[in-house]
Amino acid sequence: MNNYTIILIIMALMISASAIAEKIKIPVPVLLILVGIAVGIMPAMPEMELSPEIVMLIFLPPLLYDAAFNISLQDFKTNMNTISALAIGLVFMTTAGIAVAAHYLIPGMTWPVSFVLGAILSATDAVAAIGITKGLGLSHKTTTILEGESLVNDASALVAYHFAVAAVTGIAFVFWKAFLNFMFVLGGGFLIGLLISWLTGYVLRYFRSNDMFIISLTLLMPFVAYLVAEHFKVSGVIAVVRFGLGMSWLSREKFPDRLKAQSRNFWEVIIFLLNGLIFVLIGLQFPIVLKKMEPAKVWSYVGYAAIITIVAFAIRLGRVYWQQISLLRAFRGKRKVSEEALYDSKTSLIISWSGMRGIVSLAIAIGLPTILEDGTAFPMREDIIFLSIAVVLFSLIGQGFSLPWIVKKINSKK
Repeated sequence: MNNYTIILIIMALMISASAIAEKIKIPVPVLLILVGIAVGIMPAMPEMELSPEIVMLIFLPPLLYDAAFNISLQDFKTNMNTISALAIGLVFMTTAGIAVAAHYLIPGMTWPVSFVLGAILSATDAVAAIGITKGLGLSHKTTTILEGESLVNDASALVAYHFAVAAVTGIAFVFWKAFLNFMFVLGGGFLIGLLISWLTGYVLRYFRSNDMFIISLTLLMPFVAYLVAEHFKVSGVIAVVRFGLGMSWLSREKFPDRLKAQSRNFWEVIIFLLNGLIFVLIGLQFPIVLKKMEPAKVWSYVGYAAIITIVAFAIRLGRVYWQQISLLRAFRGKRKVSEEALYDSKTSLIISWSGMRGIVSLAIAIGLPTILEDGTAFPMREDIIFLSIAVVLFSLIGQGFSLPWIVKKINSKK
């Protein structure tokens, strides 16, 4: 089969599986992953190894833009305390927790390599969170926190990852340098997103009567924001998110209803196709990495991945409940916490259960360098990739299958 035929087959399977999942009430991403695994193990199917550049450039900008565009800016600000705690603090806590577990679990895994694995798996995924929770009837607050966290935490994870990889090469970790770099990466991404949002708004006002131009430009500019930010070595993720928030405000205030409807219909189709393809591609990667693993290691590494998944979930559960208690104490102590920012234990459980790893973790793992600067091979590279994909699958399939049941049980007790 040539590449065009394979792409058409995957597209057809993705569209069919999405429709079937809706009918049989299974989370669409879960069924798409299983379809990807099934297709990947077919003998006639050639290997389709995912390129990290494709994920980061082709898939990520439009998906992040759409999520940022549709999130309420006011609700985002209201829940900023919780979003920042999960998107920044929890990412570094999870990195450390996974590193400790991996170092003591997996033979031969040094501390620097363990921290690389921890950084790869530290952030939840916006695509996974939105795809799994869609249609579950979650509260607006819960959805805002999940989406807000997932929009920001990729930047934190990428910073942690770069420092962990540097440690593998022998570069010493210096806390103040890491902190300054983190602030530069986030702040630079924010400023570039703000600037591009302002420039785009100026152009759109000039061509406000040309609907097709406006819709086409809004499709192009998330890619531009990401590329410009990455060129200046700052966060492309934050740049796209800030751009999406700016365009959301501009749309509400300036776009006529006719244009809003056209744009919404266009973006719904684009996001449906990109979301579906991502989950099928995740499934396709597992048979590929499985072939590269030593057979004697497979089952033990599946066990390690299961334990790491549980460790990541436990850290998240503890941090989310801790945040719930901290907000309540701050509110009772009359600090600057509004009553709208508080949430209950049921919400804490749903937020914890919805923290799934996804395509960004996969792309970072696959993008690991093969050779270090001194010419030696990157230590345990295939092991890290296998563990990362296994944890992503455990996270998406396990939590994805059980989340609707959890939500139903919680709602039935109200």
